[in-house]
Amino acid sequence: MISRALVFQHMDDEPPGLFGDFLRARGTELDIVMLHRGEEIPSLAPYDFLLVMGGAMDVWETQAHPWLVDEKRAIREWAINRNRPFLGICLGLQLLAEALGGKIGVASKPEVGIGEVKLSGLGRRHGMTNGLKPTLKVMQWHHAEVQEVPEGAEVLATSPVTKVQIMSVADTLLATQFHAELTPALIERWAHIPQYIDWLNEALGPDAYPRVRAKALPLLPQLERMSRTLFNNLIEGKALRQAA
Repeated sequence: MISRALVFQHMDDEPPGLFGDFLRARGTELDIVMLHRGEEIPSLAPYDFLLVMGGAMDVWETQAHPWLVDEKRAIREWAINRNRPFLGICLGLQLLAEALGGKIGVASKPEVGIGEVKLSGLGRRHGMTNGLKPTLKVMQWHHAEVQEVPEGAEVLATSPVTKVQIMSVADTLLATQFHAELTPALIERWAHIPQYIDWLNEALGPDAYPRVRAKALPLLPQLERMSRTLFNNLIEGKALRQAA
């Protein structure tokens, strides 16, 4: 039973999206901490679930965003000391990886827009990714990546550009580099973030947003099914490897 969830949000336009909907549908109370507004991280003890969202900042930008230091400390405490579900999205994946000793750096090139990720050999038989198709269409919007995974982490999906697209640790920690929280409202909100549009135009050429939007909207039903499957696998404790 997930009665109370804690959400770390880093930008006004990076809300919990689908995962907030999934949690609320289960009757879960969400406490959202707006870290970029200076809101403090509460005690982790009362919470059954930790959800860490994306953002335009990078894990190493602690001078510009000093709250990242406390956030990584809290994520490490959650991951090591609490046997409760964690879900990280985009920046949330990178924060989890660094908090556990992995290395994050600038990717060889940005990965933005709709792209394909493929389950790894492990991902095809792992409980976290049980029920997913071997190849997935997803929304990407990042220019940093996990370059070294932390000890004990498992890479369940990859792409030609970014080797870590789905990562799990033990049977309670799951994260995606792609935006699994995607909703129509989020697609519209991102149109008003200059940095996101700059990344998009640099990767795909001028005026790329309308093209990406037109490609993404018809995919949203299957993206929601994928995200719901990941969420349910995590919540329902299906994270043990299945027999090959």
